[in-house]
Amino acid sequence: MRLLPGLLGLASLAVPSLACAAEAPKGLILESRLRYETVSQDGFSKDAQAVTLRTRLGYETPAFHGFKALVEGENVTALSDRYNSSTNGKTAYPLVTDPETTELNRAQVSWTGTQGEAVIGRQRLILNNARFVGNVGFRQNEQTFDAAKLVYRPSPKVSVTYAYIDKVHRIFGEDHPQGNWRSDSHLAQLDAKTSLGQVSAYGYLLDFANAPTQSSATWGARLTGSRPLNAGLSATYEAEYARQTDYRNSPTSFDLDYIALSAGLKTKTNAVALGFEQLDGDGRRGFSTPLATLHAYQGWADVFLTTPANGVRDLSLTGSSVLKGPHGKPLKIQASLHQFDDAGGGADLGREFDASVSMPLTAKLGAELKVAAFQGDRPAFPDRTKIWLTLEFKL
Repeated sequence: MRLLPGLLGLASLAVPSLACAAEAPKGLILESRLRYETVSQDGFSKDAQAVTLRTRLGYETPAFHGFKALVEGENVTALSDRYNSSTNGKTAYPLVTDPETTELNRAQVSWTGTQGEAVIGRQRLILNNARFVGNVGFRQNEQTFDAAKLVYRPSPKVSVTYAYIDKVHRIFGEDHPQGNWRSDSHLAQLDAKTSLGQVSAYGYLLDFANAPTQSSATWGARLTGSRPLNAGLSATYEAEYARQTDYRNSPTSFDLDYIALSAGLKTKTNAVALGFEQLDGDGRRGFSTPLATLHAYQGWADVFLTTPANGVRDLSLTGSSVLKGPHGKPLKIQASLHQFDDAGGGADLGREFDASVSMPLTAKLGAELKVAAFQGDRPAFPDRTKIWLTLEFKL
């Protein structure tokens, strides 16, 4: 934690200049995230110490007959680069996937009508809970897509989404050999509000010319909902099932299942949930979600970003609470416990504890402290501890 004082000092200098942007013209996009991340992992003699600053600057035009245009650039700078970014060659350190980069993040034209919308260009795509398609918003370099997206809403309770993806701009950046995927992929999803809750049915047909092992066809359905039990207390539930097979230029054939279940209780300020998620494996490969916001699932230590060949099963208990912090600001606390096994339940892969505390400092500036500690039971999944301290400004 030797860099922590310097980080806080830098933040104290940065905040006033950012605050001056509060009177910026409407349509201006300005975001800045300063993060300290340290990783201690078995098998590495050195701990990773990363201080990175991510800045986004862009502009969205006012609507004209429903049409808007948006352009946004993104820069990630390493203020301290004692870490393996995946492109800087510093393999003596554990991986922190925040490479330095300057790139066009979004450039899109959109149209919004009374029953739908359309977006064409480089854009952010997030479907459902981002378990299959997301922007990987936790990492400094966001994942975006060269795509065309159409949304049709035949009624207030029903929407149909279709997206064609031509290229995926991944978090590894332009300098990484897998930083961009050439794509010929189709996403389709039906969402409906029902008496049981929110229902989604989807088909994701992924085909990548320069990443053929990630090509797959996934068909599934998801239900999320809640039911009031008494004044101020509700039961929550989620259920999802998907089937994944090989597709187009996949070099191997496979047929794998995905299942996720959750049940919990919530009040206005507190929540607790017991979760079960299983991604199958056939001994050669595991169920894959290559476009997902993976950090949000199976523990923040990111041990299982690639599903093991025999699959993975995650039994988790998560609790959260919103308290009154300094000056009456909401202080959010979250903690999770995970037990990982292979999909058959015969092999113990490890366990993890995650915790975070976050709070807004001003209307546009927020802070978060986050910890993940994984203890593995197999050499393929070594022990690791990760700590993040983040300051984020959004105009």
